Amino acid sequence: MGKGMKAGKKPGNPNKALMRKGQTDQIRQFQAMQKRMDEMQAEIEEKEVETTAGGGAVKVKVNGKKELVSLEISPDALDPDDVEMLQDLIVVAVNEGLRQIEEISKNEMEKLTGGLSVPGLL
Repeated sequence: MGKGMKAGKKPGNPNKALMRKGQTDQIRQFQAMQKRMDEMQAEIEEKEVETTAGGGAVKVKVNGKKELVSLEISPDALDPDDVEMLQDLIVVAVNEGLRQIEEISKNEMEKLTGGLSVPGLL
């Protein structure tokens, strides 16, 4: 047995310390990215988009939480004989607002991840 070695002890692996340091660095990087993602998500939730349909007959605002914040209907759009058209305009305006917020979220996250697909994001 070598000097200073106890029975049954094997010499340590010098690469093991490097591996641990690498893992620690990766964890720190991930934590920093997670913090930035949380900050970015909070920023996105504060955003609002406004969309219209029917040449401005219906106007909606949607926020970054994907909530309908406001809905305005022009009196000119109120036709009791064509309620379906008004309903369609509302659906179109709301869906466009949601699509725009989704696009903003996607673009902001791509800036953070560099286009890398990260499971569980958005």
